[in-house]
Amino acid sequence: MSAVPTATAIEDRLREVLHPTALQVLDESAAHAGHAGANGLGFGTHFRVRIAAPAFVGLGRVAQHRLVYDALRPFTDAGLHALAIEIQR
Repeated sequence: MSAVPTATAIEDRLREVLHPTALQVLDESAAHAGHAGANGLGFGTHFRVRIAAPAFVGLGRVAQHRLVYDALRPFTDAGLHALAIEIQR
């Protein structure tokens, strides 16, 4: 993956891998202009994910977050710099 990450692509990937029952992906990159990891485009680097998924049941917070990070590894390689994860119940 070489293109700049998008909220839609991240959402598609999370749906494919984790089959969430609730999902919202927000690109917050514009609010981080000039910060570390910003690409100067105003998108594609800083995201917030709000997610609920059966895969999270019985797991601790760190393990839940690890599932999300693992699913999105191709995006971190393509420029995703910061990811805020909110696990929903």
